Amino acid sequence: MLASVKCKTLTGAALLTSYLAAAQSSDAAAAPTAAKGMDMQTMLFWFLVGLLAFVLLLYVLVGVLIIVQMRPQLRKVYEMPTVQASWSGKVLGLFVGDPVLLKGRVADVVIADHDYDGIHEFDNDLPPWWKYGFYVTILFAGAYLFYFHVSKTGELSHAEYETEMKQAALLVSAGSDDPNKLTDFQALTAAADISGGKSIFTQNCAPCHGANAEGKVGPNLTDEYWLHGGEVNHVYKTVKFGVQGKGMVAWKGKLSSKQILQVSSYILSLQGSKPANAKEPQGEKDPSATKIAMR
Repeated sequence: MLASVKCKTLTGAALLTSYLAAAQSSDAAAAPTAAKGMDMQTMLFWFLVGLLAFVLLLYVLVGVLIIVQMRPQLRKVYEMPTVQASWSGKVLGLFVGDPVLLKGRVADVVIADHDYDGIHEFDNDLPPWWKYGFYVTILFAGAYLFYFHVSKTGELSHAEYETEMKQAALLVSAGSDDPNKLTDFQALTAAADISGGKSIFTQNCAPCHGANAEGKVGPNLTDEYWLHGGEVNHVYKTVKFGVQGKGMVAWKGKLSSKQILQVSSYILSLQGSKPANAKEPQGEKDPSATKIAMR
């Protein structure tokens, strides 16, 4: 009976598919534009996908019904000792209600001389699901090693980060407010500019960096060590955009571009001044750091 139902279903589906294919050819010949034909093809595609899903579901339901009806016979087969010990027998056990393939068998055999304060140690196997998961992790580790380190097909985290940063830079405007684009200013050396930079530093920067830039909350700005670069354009960038998460505020919008360049130049003019109570060096030496000769 079930076979008859399947045959009738598949036959009807085949006839319906043939009818739709013929209708599509007729419509495509009569359609004034190719767009309508494309719409019909899309509809036919999704119809066939739905039909395939329906047939697969029908097969699953028929399979479940067969297993339910044959369960007594399957249990008799499963109870045979030679069947239970085999892999196929353990799979069969899932259909008759014995999940030994997933949970394993617990023998509860006490290991000799492993009895302490009434606590017994049993020699039970690890659950199969745990062992299968462990084997999967080994396979995954091998595939990961080959993909990233042997064939070098995939990008490691550092390379992936650099790629994402390059992609993000394309989304940021390349104007003067682009933090990813370094300026090409020259350090100011005129006495008026250095004096103006000193006034700005005293009013805005001294509370964190000290009156002589010796460092307080912020780092010492008079030594040759830098956290974010000691070239004038790096200092300019740090002053303008700040350092998120480290307490260095962004001064753009509060100081003009010239004022930021003046205070950056003033900071660089303090290199090697060795003020009293200078804070310990932070960061690294920067060979490109700007050195200003006072005029």
